[in-house]
Amino acid sequence: MAKMPESPASRAKAKAAAPSKSAETKTGTARQGPPRQPGVERRTNHPARAKHGHIQLILTQHVPHLGSSGDVVKVKPGFARNYLVPQGLATFATPNNLKLVEKHRQRIKQLEEARRADLQNLAAQIAQRSLTIEANANAEGHLYGSVNADQIADALKAEGFPIQSDNVRIEGPLKELGLYAIRINLGQDIEGELKLWVVPTHVDENAS
Repeated sequence: MAKMPESPASRAKAKAAAPSKSAETKTGTARQGPPRQPGVERRTNHPARAKHGHIQLILTQHVPHLGSSGDVVKVKPGFARNYLVPQGLATFATPNNLKLVEKHRQRIKQLEEARRADLQNLAAQIAQRSLTIEANANAEGHLYGSVNADQIADALKAEGFPIQSDNVRIEGPLKELGLYAIRINLGQDIEGELKLWVVPTHVDENAS
């Protein structure tokens, strides 16, 4: 059977129904979205800005009236760029730097907790001990001299305790024989209480 020639009207309908390559290309571009423009994304290491035109910095050293090392402070941009940063007193509070500071703070906190645990253990050991210091005294129990913080600290050192005279809390030199409860301040609000006996110096009665 002979093929009938297509009429001009049929060819026009087929052309209208078939999508053009140009339309397909435009559709594909629309699906992918517009191309990224450089500089649109926020840089991960960009300095953090505070409100009211201030900028955030991390102090690397103590700055009077501003803060200590590791503190995050808000200052004017000119003060930051013209003085603090050039002088090495601070660095910009970028997200990366803030993470480093947080890790440092966590490490310091762990060290402080470990130190505090050691001091609490030392206080418990001191509380379980009783020390004796001999001193010359008369028949009524009055010392000819006195027992002071230095002597108490030395007695504790002899027992293996790392105590300085500044750690010993007494209101004044001890001038009487007897039993005393001595406070030993170890720092970080931790104290141990020591039982201290002040006894008369032993005299050998058989000595001539």
